Amino acid sequence: MPKEKLAPCPNSPNCVSSQSVDTEHAVVPLRYRGAMEAAMHRLLDIIRAQKRTKIVQISGNYIHAELTSALFGFVDDVEFLIDDTAKVIHVRSASRVGYYDLGVNRRRVNDLRSRFEEANAALP
Repeated sequence: MPKEKLAPCPNSPNCVSSQSVDTEHAVVPLRYRGAMEAAMHRLLDIIRAQKRTKIVQISGNYIHAELTSALFGFVDDVEFLIDDTAKVIHVRSASRVGYYDLGVNRRRVNDLRSRFEEANAALP
């Protein structure tokens, strides 16, 4: 059975999610056109191109990756959940430790979205 929800963000500001309703944690999901499988492959290519990234799980409409920071080696969890009916990919990016992330997770999601939009724009 496909996964339908990502875990909610904690009260700390070191998490963002496209399924969050509060402005502190909310980000816009990634939008795609075409087949879900093709969108997933484009997204996986973008994730794999990131430095210090490990794909932990791919299951149906769900992807979980770990990204490690260069300076201190902190691990962040980034999750994606594809909603093929709405043609969106929900995303959650969260730090495992600490309280503040200095906007790292929000910038990461915005960068991933930009790269994904570029890949979508290149489609025929």
